[in-house]
Amino acid sequence: MSISKDARQIVESAVQGVMAKAIALAPDGWIPGGEPDPLIRSRHGHVGKPVSRLDGPLKVSGTAPFAAEFPMQGMVYAALVFGTVPKGRIAAIDTEQAESSPGVLSVMTYRNAPRIAPPPVFMSGPKAAGGDNLPVMQDDAIHWNGEPVAVVLAETQEQADHASSLVHVRYQSEPAQTHFAKAKAAGTRTATFMGQPLHNEIGEAEAALVRAPVSVDVRYSTPRHNHNAIELHAVTAAWTGDELRIHDASQLVAHEAWSIAQMFGIPEDKVVVTSPFVGGGFGGKCLWQHQVLAAMAAKASGRPVRLVLSREGVYRVVGGRSLTEQRVALGADREGLLKALIHTGVTAKTASNAMPEPFIMATRSAYASETISLDVQAVELDMLANTFMRAPGESVGTFALECAMDELASALDIDPIELRVRNEPKNEPISGLPFSSRNIVEAWRTGAAKFGWDKRSSVPCSTRDGEWLVGMGCAAGTYPYYRMPGGAARITLTHDGQAIIDIAAHEMGMGTSTAQTQVAADRLGLSMDAVVFRYGDSTLPGVVLAGGSQQTAAIGAAVSAAHHSLVKALLKIVGNDSPLAGLKPDEVASGDAGLCKLGDPALHETYVSILARAGQTSVTVTAEAPAPLETQHWSMHSHAAMFCEVRVNSVTGEPRVSRFLGSFDCGRILNPKTAASQFRGGIIMGLGLALMEETQFDERTGRVMNPSLSEYHVPVHMDVPEIDVIWTDIADPHTPMGARGIGEIGITGTGAAVANAIYNATGKRIRDLPITLDKLL
Repeated sequence: MSISKDARQIVESAVQGVMAKAIALAPDGWIPGGEPDPLIRSRHGHVGKPVSRLDGPLKVSGTAPFAAEFPMQGMVYAALVFGTVPKGRIAAIDTEQAESSPGVLSVMTYRNAPRIAPPPVFMSGPKAAGGDNLPVMQDDAIHWNGEPVAVVLAETQEQADHASSLVHVRYQSEPAQTHFAKAKAAGTRTATFMGQPLHNEIGEAEAALVRAPVSVDVRYSTPRHNHNAIELHAVTAAWTGDELRIHDASQLVAHEAWSIAQMFGIPEDKVVVTSPFVGGGFGGKCLWQHQVLAAMAAKASGRPVRLVLSREGVYRVVGGRSLTEQRVALGADREGLLKALIHTGVTAKTASNAMPEPFIMATRSAYASETISLDVQAVELDMLANTFMRAPGESVGTFALECAMDELASALDIDPIELRVRNEPKNEPISGLPFSSRNIVEAWRTGAAKFGWDKRSSVPCSTRDGEWLVGMGCAAGTYPYYRMPGGAARITLTHDGQAIIDIAAHEMGMGTSTAQTQVAADRLGLSMDAVVFRYGDSTLPGVVLAGGSQQTAAIGAAVSAAHHSLVKALLKIVGNDSPLAGLKPDEVASGDAGLCKLGDPALHETYVSILARAGQTSVTVTAEAPAPLETQHWSMHSHAAMFCEVRVNSVTGEPRVSRFLGSFDCGRILNPKTAASQFRGGIIMGLGLALMEETQFDERTGRVMNPSLSEYHVPVHMDVPEIDVIWTDIADPHTPMGARGIGEIGITGTGAAVANAIYNATGKRIRDLPITLDKLL
């Protein structure tokens, strides 16, 4: 007997709930992180030092190989032709003129493309990576406005681009749902994220809201956003016999290799994906149609293919953040203690993926309240599948929640920081789990002192500088600690005392290779010069995704597991003449380029000596990290206190951010130099979210109408002030290295801090992003 998809999800959710309860109640010692990482105690090694990026010289000299820079013999260049209807079929496609254009080898359409399976959609399996589950150029169906309908191959990029304009397509349109309001009217359903419903209830929040002495009940909206990494999405693909090699700009090389192997029906080890450098990812550089089309074109043509999406092509093929409409209602007593917290709303997604914008995620752990009601409803539209975009859910969810907290502070006449501190939870409000480490109050206090919060006037529109109205605002930010399963690492220790770390991880500009070299050097007791960190290759161990601010923890846990295996392997070969003879793995530590007895560093032998004594040129171990059970045993989050000063021109309405400070509580900071860059980058992206970013989506045609950086505005140098960042640097005792993720925390709370500062400057509440001057006039 078969059961429905909904019934199966209910059963799976129930089983997960039982397991989560058991993990939550287990003794700390049974859980990864129950014993603090020994590196937390070390304060005099490489960790914590502002080491310059090891890949910096390669990048500034132009010798770092990106995906579109791998030369291949006989390579041809590809250009895509994009569909122009939101739903329908290709009635006719004329490629004759394009095929006869100079330099053109062939034009691939659904009529002559290799037959492959649909992509395994992300989260449908441990290695599934597809942005959606739609067939890639397998039939005449059109699923969104912008779907590729032809691939032109030519000897040069210019020839391919020109010929793509000569492909003529006639469509038979079908009824499409591209209108958000109409879709809502037709009915919504509770959204799920990572297998769990986006819905939580504690008590009767609506009734408590009515009874509360002071309340606010406000609606906010955020628009669609598109990915705009400076490096365009690019891929170079080539077949050698039955093996496919892909040079890609990827955040998930292992997932991509497995998924493409499934599509082509070949063994996983026959697909090799490399991605040594990625020029920004932010959730957008996963698996989309362009990589698959390049591999198909290479197979059909028998030649290597390079496909670089144009800027418009990124908007047509790569998903972004979906729009949201949110309601936040807060009820409090006269002292500001929350009696009701309601955060609900609607977002849009497609039927072909499982990525609603989960805007209640931050609210689940933000504040203590006697009653809580959280819910995300979703509608399905015929559009390009939306996807992860830096802090999915948290970035836009904190905009609504933290603006509402500011509105409540005004209604209560309480300082906004004080209101937040009064509502600090002892345990996570939804799950009841204890926090692994939560020091946001310290972040608030130190941030407020450095920013000069005491100089802020609580009276809106009361501070002027000529024709400029000046205001200050603040907001809290939070992002969960994640560590996805599948992390593994290989350590090879050579006879000359060098350690080679192999893991299928990624470098997207955040300094991964540098920070992980620092960590590995300290863990092994070596100098950084003696450590080589190799990554960005699907043939290396581990299934590590660079996303969810979890890669650092995933790598750290995997290398720690491999280090334990290495110690065991070395103790087996030390020999009876070694000062380490007879010691057990838990009785030794790494230090001074070798192993020593814990508590007695005089009993020490170098790695070089151990290998020489054993007559071995090297020793290699591979180990998997334990399952990430810590995330179900403790509530684990990075936190931020965001401070913003704005100036709004009283004549033109132009808003400008004049100062910004982020005060962070993210556990131990592994490299202050690269961390500061990550924090600032997140804040800058948050300024774009607050003031300018908006995808113009034509609901009549389902087409993105501003697919370029001249029409889709992102912050430039003149938009960004000096940004100050500070942090608590208090180690989380339950995470690898004591660190938590920092890649996404910078954008959370930033939009609300800007909006709250604008209210303080002007007395106007802008509840719909972006905050453009027409809304302020």
